Amino acid sequence: MNHSTRLQVLSQFLKAQRAKLQPEAVGLPSGSRRRTPGLRREEVAQLAGVSSTWYTWLEQGRDIKVSSSVLDAIAAALQLTVDERKYLYALALEAGPGASPFKHGELSQPELSAPLQYMLKELRYCPTIISDRHCQIVGWNEAASHVFLGFEQIPTDQRNMIRLLFTRKEFQRLAVNWEHFVSGYLAIFRAYYGQYFEDGWYERFLEEMSGVHPKFDALWEQSRVSSAPEVLLQFRHAKAGKMLFHLTSLQVHGSADLRCSVYTPALESTTESKLKQLMD
Repeated sequence: MNHSTRLQVLSQFLKAQRAKLQPEAVGLPSGSRRRTPGLRREEVAQLAGVSSTWYTWLEQGRDIKVSSSVLDAIAAALQLTVDERKYLYALALEAGPGASPFKHGELSQPELSAPLQYMLKELRYCPTIISDRHCQIVGWNEAASHVFLGFEQIPTDQRNMIRLLFTRKEFQRLAVNWEHFVSGYLAIFRAYYGQYFEDGWYERFLEEMSGVHPKFDALWEQSRVSSAPEVLLQFRHAKAGKMLFHLTSLQVHGSADLRCSVYTPALESTTESKLKQLMD
């Protein structure tokens, strides 16, 4: 994203985080004349120990100087998570923790190492998908094909998890709460978006997705920031019926920046036995 876009994204993020906090949660009186949800700008400034004018300029996306110590104070005032703090730093300083030197959107298709391929095979009854920093799917196991869809039938350039979630009916019918399913991946995508802010691919992709599904913009604006969300998902599989999976996201350390999304059958359910029948 360019400089002005980065400041605009920072502005939207601060406003969204402020709206999530209730006065009582930070020790402030609720009052009775609040026209908008969440905290007021001056209340965030008070909690962070900065001037109301300066914070207003920051939230408006003005090009002003910020320091790490002030960002720490704002992050504390807004009760940001570790991933949200990294996101704030990346946007406000242009070089936050984990910021990347990547500037180009083209990624070469990484070859999965032999250990990764072995891991995919051994996770026989845990549907597993490996994706890159663009959420482009680069590997999957047999269980994933049975639960989701046959990824090998999708053209390579279309195997993007975010795109598939919003364009393929199979995914929309599968999840009992589709928006909850989507939110986990959007949280991961937003974490990448903040980390690789110099990669213009993200802006182009978001613009493209905006016209793909009527709910995309709203869900993107509401999305959290999380590099590894852990969620319980309920699927309604066409052949196997009700299935419950715990989604665990694992980072694969290395130059390719890959991620393993492992769907572990819930132990208290009959999901694993259903999956075995489905695959056998």
